[in-house]
Amino acid sequence: MDSMTPLENLHYAIGEMAYAMARADGAVQHEERKKFHEIIAGELHSERYEFDVSLIIFQILDKEKNSTEDTYNWAMNQIRLNSHYLSPELKNTFLKVMQKVAEAYPPVTGEESKLMKRFKNDIEPLHGDPIYYEQ
Repeated sequence: MDSMTPLENLHYAIGEMAYAMARADGAVQHEERKKFHEIIAGELHSERYEFDVSLIIFQILDKEKNSTEDTYNWAMNQIRLNSHYLSPELKNTFLKVMQKVAEAYPPVTGEESKLMKRFKNDIEPLHGDPIYYEQ
């Protein structure tokens, strides 16, 4: 992970964040893993990226998992550290990813709603620098 670019770090972090959301209401079952992959890959896929989003997602799914809280905190820290690359479009995409993961298996639980609200509040003040994200 150390050799990842800031943009890859952001994608890895939102993958972790989305996984925390998926886990908020309990263990992620096989069917949920598939749905999770479809949502993330579908929303984050871009021809402009020189990295494979699917590979990042599978690394996340296959990792030994920490608590939802630890995962959230790690991911939010990574997003903050790499936020100079956070374009308004990417920020919007991240919010969309989180919402779709929360809604993937209705109903949206209280835990998922709280996590979504927290994520919106935490990412809202972050604004990237066009010098970085328009390269």
